[in-house]
Amino acid sequence: MIQSMTGFGKHVIQLPAKKVTIELKSLNSKSLDLNARMPNAYREKELELRKLIATSLVRGKIDFGLYIENTGDETSTQVNEVVVRQYMKQLASIAQGDDFKLLEMALNLPDALKTEREDIDEEEYKTILEVLKQALIEINTFRLEEGIVLEKDFEQRIKNMESLLDQVVQIDPERQATIRERLEKAIADLKSDVDENRFEQELIYYLEKYDITEEKVRLANHLDYFSKTLKSEDSNGKKLGFISQEIGREINTIGSKANYAPMQQLVVQMKDELEKIKEQMLNVL
Repeated sequence: MIQSMTGFGKHVIQLPAKKVTIELKSLNSKSLDLNARMPNAYREKELELRKLIATSLVRGKIDFGLYIENTGDETSTQVNEVVVRQYMKQLASIAQGDDFKLLEMALNLPDALKTEREDIDEEEYKTILEVLKQALIEINTFRLEEGIVLEKDFEQRIKNMESLLDQVVQIDPERQATIRERLEKAIADLKSDVDENRFEQELIYYLEKYDITEEKVRLANHLDYFSKTLKSEDSNGKKLGFISQEIGREINTIGSKANYAPMQQLVVQMKDELEKIKEQMLNVL
């Protein structure tokens, strides 16, 4: 079952004095591109958190956010009273104003507030890991649901191409007859005697040059292989991308050899279906 690289997961838990929120957003990318936002106190755990996310999500442009909000009475941020008083004294010497106005200005200056570094509470960190795992479950569920939509679209487009290929097979004898007739008419228009044996040999050569038997067989095999890969246990967007390239190669060869307008019209329709698959393929994990 394929998965989309687009997804969103969010999980929130309330601790006695803190609210922990984890958000995960994912978009398509050729590789894993992980951007992490978290409190400075948890930066030492960043590598471990990144590894957990990478193992679960594998690929995509990932935005990871860890937000911790204090909901209790305690706070690690305090007013740096000595510094603020010095600021107010200096401001009063160069500008007039009441104490409230001076205080407001001083609090916006550097080092007016000081934050004491908190040590990581191991129990709190275990809770954060559990919250992250829940958020990963949510985003993977989202990816699977998006993948189901993509899979149905791919299946329909592969069926459309198989139907178009069947039409190519049906009109191929007519195409070959038309090419033969065209060559015979070209010789007749020359109004010259032609060695029948030599002409027949040259005709066979040109008909073989325009023969698409191998391309029809390979294209049918590639379409079947694409459908089977869609049903595999793992989501493998890169593999499906490679198969799409092979499908495109066979379609292009049939188009270049067709030399017959009705068949070229079918080729154009197959190219259109394949192009829509390729557009959506960029989003497959």
